[in-house]
Amino acid sequence: MIAAAQHPLIIQGGMGVGVSNWVLAKAVSMHGQLGVVSGTCIDTLIVRRLQDGDSGGHVRRAMAAFPLPEVSAQVLKSYFIPEGRSEDMPYKPVPMYKQVVSRVREQLTVLASFVEVYLAKEGHSGPVGINLLTKVQMPNLATLYGAMLAGVDYVLMGAGIPKDIPGVLDRFAEGLKASMKFDVEGLAPGEAEHLEFDPARHWDGEPPTLKRPRFLPIIASNSLAAMLAKKASGRVDGFIIEGPTAGGHNAPPRGEIQRNDRGEPLYGERDVVDLAKMRDLGLPFWVAGGSGSPEKLQEVLDAGGAGIQVGTLFAYCDESGIDAALKKRVLLDAQEDSIDVLTDGRASPTGFPFKVVQIGGTMSDPVTYQARERVCDLGYLRSAYRMESGRIGYRCAAEPVDTFVKKGGDVDETTGRKCLCNALFATVGHGQVRDAGFTENPLITSGDDLKIIHRFVGAGRTEYSASDVVDFLLSGVRRFTGASPKAELMPATS
Repeated sequence: MIAAAQHPLIIQGGMGVGVSNWVLAKAVSMHGQLGVVSGTCIDTLIVRRLQDGDSGGHVRRAMAAFPLPEVSAQVLKSYFIPEGRSEDMPYKPVPMYKQVVSRVREQLTVLASFVEVYLAKEGHSGPVGINLLTKVQMPNLATLYGAMLAGVDYVLMGAGIPKDIPGVLDRFAEGLKASMKFDVEGLAPGEAEHLEFDPARHWDGEPPTLKRPRFLPIIASNSLAAMLAKKASGRVDGFIIEGPTAGGHNAPPRGEIQRNDRGEPLYGERDVVDLAKMRDLGLPFWVAGGSGSPEKLQEVLDAGGAGIQVGTLFAYCDESGIDAALKKRVLLDAQEDSIDVLTDGRASPTGFPFKVVQIGGTMSDPVTYQARERVCDLGYLRSAYRMESGRIGYRCAAEPVDTFVKKGGDVDETTGRKCLCNALFATVGHGQVRDAGFTENPLITSGDDLKIIHRFVGAGRTEYSASDVVDFLLSGVRRFTGASPKAELMPATS
């Protein structure tokens, strides 16, 4: 067991696409807590930064440190535009992921993940983590390997059951090939498919041995935590307990799903994690979802937890990747009590409930949603299925309806589905340009804490830093030592 005292009190949430960028993660880590980069769609994000001219040269600086220089050279040749693309110029795409991709395609993902973690860790000794979605399976092995090449300290994974990941980390640390189960619809009983990544495919000699990062699965039930602690393919180092008030993807309610008059799934007592049972597992745990206050941090510490994970407060700070104008607009609406967050059970093609900020001109607006032509050209949330021919095909409930149905999909699954891939890139200022100059519209996800963010930000303020958030969360917090009731006052900074 790793003592909770060896871990940070605060984990900055891993918000994708590109919201939890290297700038934010570095700022949090330099302030003594765990900064986390998002690994979701990181390959497309890096090449879009290059096509926008790589302001400051940060991506290229990290690429120069990548241990496979020929890969960096090829990616620069393929994607870098020194003066940056014009506003009406579409981004050059990268090939969509499949079960098996080319060596070059794998290397792009490895490089992109390395770049983001390298920049987050550059110039300090604080810990840095990477967050991945279990549901976005196909790029995850290459993304993990790239992060480990850059010395990532923690891996956080939710939106599914990441049972195979600890063993993957173990094997990558030894330079060995790793595999994980690939979810494919329509397989015959007893049939299984897998995803593989072999480091040896990318090195002329023996692959290097690497530091094995700590692994923190994101869970929403005691039973899942207990199963992972006992049956995961390798060591689990702790848990992040995420409630339904957290932003992004939420776990569905347990049991039969009931909805309120807004169509939101209703959560009950079965969805509440018992912290006493979590403590009995003997592993550190952090609580996420509605946890952005010093009072909540103290409450978790008193319950035997290691700390809290916070997303929403960090999402709107200066260092986050959300477009600056969008941040300002959301914060002003929140201060006027005119902001709303809907747990949308239909938005995500994954089928998981997804928290969406209701704001005009974004994909949460029915008029904006209906005006967009359905297109799936990034494909990170596609599902794999067994075709009649025996081959594996790919479909997404947010793609054109006729296309989805021709692939054997149920037309009812398409209702209300949003292209999260394209919308989330627009949220961080990298929206794709379509015909006639149309640029993809954003979609913002936040936890329920957004409704009370004005209590932290203050009247009239639309700017604050990541260090402000850390100082606020640590202010006046007492930390108990062992079982003793004696408390020690935590400093405002660490």
